[in-house]
Amino acid sequence: MNTIHSRFWAIVPAAGVGKRMQADRPKQYLSLAGKAVLEQTLIRLLDVEQLSGIAVAISPEDPYWPELEIAGHPKVIAAPGGKERADSVLSGLRSIREHADDNDWVLVHDAARPCITRSDVVLLIESLKDDAVGGILALSSHDTLKRVEGRTIHGTLDRTHIWRALTPQMFRYGMLKAALETGEGNPAITDEASALELMGYQPKIVEGRPDNIKITRPEDLALAQFYLEQQ
Repeated sequence: MNTIHSRFWAIVPAAGVGKRMQADRPKQYLSLAGKAVLEQTLIRLLDVEQLSGIAVAISPEDPYWPELEIAGHPKVIAAPGGKERADSVLSGLRSIREHADDNDWVLVHDAARPCITRSDVVLLIESLKDDAVGGILALSSHDTLKRVEGRTIHGTLDRTHIWRALTPQMFRYGMLKAALETGEGNPAITDEASALELMGYQPKIVEGRPDNIKITRPEDLALAQFYLEQQ
């Protein structure tokens, strides 16, 4: 495919409620190093000059988003969030359809991964911009992994074939939109790569940094703060 005229867009699904954080607000609005988690994430993405724009999928009744200074950034577009992650990503894709071409690349990144580095995003772009399908940042597994049923071990998985999916995940606009529309409502779609896999495609992996953590539990905030300071 010709990549000369392909542009790069980001989509950040940020409509989740983050029940596991047991906080008074969704985890993307908790304070991290003096800013909301979502702000820290968007600051990192806006530092990547290759990105033409970032669509942020926000819950329609979200009272926090309008309060963020970054919501008014000229490269940031708000889109209505959906019930599931895939719904929010699809909404984000639709929000840029007047600007994006089917051959453009879309990088989907978790709102709660504020430690993403510019270098990892650029590595993903440079590694896959000539690929027919695209792919994701991922980490090889160093842990021994068990297959478990009802708290009983039923076997050990071969970890040489196991990688942990990270974000961003980068695919062509048209291909990703078609895959998400085809798989709408399918619980097997837990990330963008799985939607492409169900269509018969084989996404690539690009090894990412281990500090690209996802904030899920209360203790993750302190770890994210530590990584931001170290970076």
